[in-house]
Formats: sequence, structure tokens, C-alpha cells
Amino acid sequence: MVISSAPSTNTQTQTRHSPCPRCAASLVSNYYEPQCLQCGYVDYSYTPPTVIGKKNLMSAGTRFVFRYMGDAPKLTETLAHVQLRRLRNRIVFGVTCPFCDTDVEMEQSSLSGKRKEIREERYRCPDGHRVSLIPRKDGSMGWK
Repeated sequence: MVISSAPSTNTQTQTRHSPCPRCAASLVSNYYEPQCLQCGYVDYSYTPPTVIGKKNLMSAGTRFVFRYMGDAPKLTETLAHVQLRRLRNRIVFGVTCPFCDTDVEMEQSSLSGKRKEIREERYRCPDGHRVSLIPRKDGSMGWK
């Protein structure tokens, strides 16, 4: 039987468990195993419940859908799905190819250097599809 205790002042979450077999005080788990604070008994047989689908702060709400903003009328309804990814010590866009049937991750390629005034990022998929992420005038982003 697991009963949650009142929120504590420290950053650790404490959970109350069944009573201690030695002194009948309640067991409290600070890290991994339930421990009795009075006599020091530790229940090593306890396995904590696993949290399925836990997301970190970076990937919690950072999935974007970019609309096509180019000249081809057939691509106006095509969407590019983009998610933020960690690359060493910085955050980059992880672009899923809008043309491939399976979810193929695109890798960033270099710019040509001809249009330096536009802040665009180019991506290429292993099948040869190319996508450029371009900021719009209203502050949102689109792809071409």
C-alpha cells in the first residue's frame, strides 16, 4: 500500500509505505528504497513503479508543424513536422521529411551563401529531398 505524504520543503519526493517490520513506524522512500527513519531499516526488496512515457522539458511541448510557403501550388497542403533536438551543447531543429512515406529524419546541410540576408536553414533527407526552413514576417516559420 503506497500513500503519498504531504509536500516536503526539500526537492526530494517522499512516499510513505507499509509499516516497518522492526519498530512499526512508517517507511519513507527518499531515493530508491523505503527506509525507516527511526530504526534505520531498509526494504531492499521494493521495486519502484516505472514511469512510462516520461518526457523532459525540452521535448515536452516542442513539436512544430510548418506550412509550405513556396511557389508550387501542389505543395500548399504539405506540412513539415519539426521537433527540437539536442546536439552536443545546443538545440537544433529535427526535421521529418514531408515527402517520404516513412518518418525519415533529415540532416542539416550548408547554405549556398547567395542569400545571406535571409536567415534560413537547409535540410536534406537520404533520398535527396531538400527542405529550407524560413522565418515569416509575422515571426512564425515555414518551409520551402
